[in-house]
Amino acid sequence: MFILTVEGKETEGAYSVAADDGEQVLYLFEDEDDAIRYALLLEEQDDCPEMHVIEVDGKVVIKTCELHDYRYSVITKNDIVIPPIENDSV
Repeated sequence: MFILTVEGKETEGAYSVAADDGEQVLYLFEDEDDAIRYALLLEEQDDCPEMHVIEVDGKVVIKTCELHDYRYSVITKNDIVIPPIENDSV
């Protein structure tokens, strides 16, 4: 599986998305190409830094998330996800 981090800050944590209820959700991509595509979409946003795709052991990450009660979502090859659009004027 693959996660996203900020380039140069890989040891500081992974990229996550705010759910509708405000809680953070870690995206775990099954396919590296999907992770790369998502990272490129993120980078197109004005205030987003360059992202880095890292391969991880999915079982370990899922177990860690469950142990710390952190939400995650496995993004399969059949899923379509796009980055949230940050709009401060709304």
